[in-house]
Amino acid sequence: MEVVNTDSLSPMKHHQTNTVQRLRCSVQNYDWGRKGCESQVAKLFALNSDSVEIDPDKPYAEFWMGTHESGPSFLVQKWEESNGILPDDSEATVSLKSWVLNNPNVLGEKVVQRWGHDLPYLFKVLSVAKALSIQAHPDKELAKALHKLHPNLYKDDNHKPEMALAITHFEALCGFISLEELKSVLHNVPEIVKLVGSADVNQVLQISGFDEKENTKSVLRSVFSKLMSASQEEIIKATSELKIRLHLESQVRQLSDKEMLVLRLEKQYPADIGVISAFFLNYVKLNPGEALYLGANEPHAYIFGDCIECMATSDNVVRAGLTPKHRDVKTLCSMLTYKQGYPEILQGVPLSPYVMRYLPPFDEFEVDRCNLPQGESAAFPAVPGPSIFLVMQGEGTIRTNSVKGGLISEGNIIAEGDVLFAPANTEISITSASELQLYRAGVNSRFFQAT
Repeated sequence: MEVVNTDSLSPMKHHQTNTVQRLRCSVQNYDWGRKGCESQVAKLFALNSDSVEIDPDKPYAEFWMGTHESGPSFLVQKWEESNGILPDDSEATVSLKSWVLNNPNVLGEKVVQRWGHDLPYLFKVLSVAKALSIQAHPDKELAKALHKLHPNLYKDDNHKPEMALAITHFEALCGFISLEELKSVLHNVPEIVKLVGSADVNQVLQISGFDEKENTKSVLRSVFSKLMSASQEEIIKATSELKIRLHLESQVRQLSDKEMLVLRLEKQYPADIGVISAFFLNYVKLNPGEALYLGANEPHAYIFGDCIECMATSDNVVRAGLTPKHRDVKTLCSMLTYKQGYPEILQGVPLSPYVMRYLPPFDEFEVDRCNLPQGESAAFPAVPGPSIFLVMQGEGTIRTNSVKGGLISEGNIIAEGDVLFAPANTEISITSASELQLYRAGVNSRFFQAT
């Protein structure tokens, strides 16, 4: 794919900071990712990189757009041979993080005041073939403590509230089921009773609607912690018995969605406590265009599908099941909020005929989803913070207008795989040449309204 080299989209020659930047972004090849060309992440990464060959046997799990050091983005700089200038390597690979650090005006005054000289969010695309670990993300206080104690495991000191916006049908486990559902599980899944013990199970079954929430949380914490702390010998026996029982019962009755999911998880992660703990969590199925958000200290696991993900700039994950990676069961069980009930699903708020906005209750980010039919246009007004645009499919032209700089660009071609960084106070207008889908991440607009 040809990258149009104009001053407006390749401003590094002139060191202009009030114009849109093209980005080269990073990929993560985690084991749970979809392989080769089946992965949306692989396709985007190959197009974004211009020259990358997709390995058909390699998993491509996450496409990262932002400033986190575990998967940095870099500014695209095109140099024409005719000008006789060849930059040194350091100049040719300017990271978005270092450029933002040196040009904090691109973030906007209010963003700098709140979060300093860095992008407050990390933007991603995920292609999930098999379940991610049962995990939670620490709040700021715990993140600082974990990073200080174990900097190799917990890479930064920030919290990680996040949102997943479904591109395809998307499945996840998220948050604890209601008390009523939990009682049903304890009645119908004898393997859990064996692992936890009848005394704790009876405590749950005896809770009435009049019991205090804190008492309910305390009992749930005790039961879940005992389950997650079971010995490997006990887990092997319980998962084996569970699998045999469900296969036998499937011959005489229709298994529930959760039971069928548990059998799927057991195939992916045999003899793993995460298989059984799935009974405690809500099984969420998102349609394309629906979003799920997760606060700090909430248990979850993505199961299958492709999604856009946005979060505070962090890579802190505390894992306890469905993973070959390091597990920190004690930390996970102690940090969870133990809130119960089905999570809120965001449908998006229409901003225009072609743009939907997803507003989670976190200051760091929001996401816009834009579907443009051929020949139509969408405008993204100037905002006081930085934006990242991802072209998911199709192609079109982009025009920019820097409100403070007064710089207006000509129309420049954008196409699938392009990632653009728009500084604060930049108006963006996009016209599609074919059906075009793009996503924008930005600082939550409620943050600016409140300050």
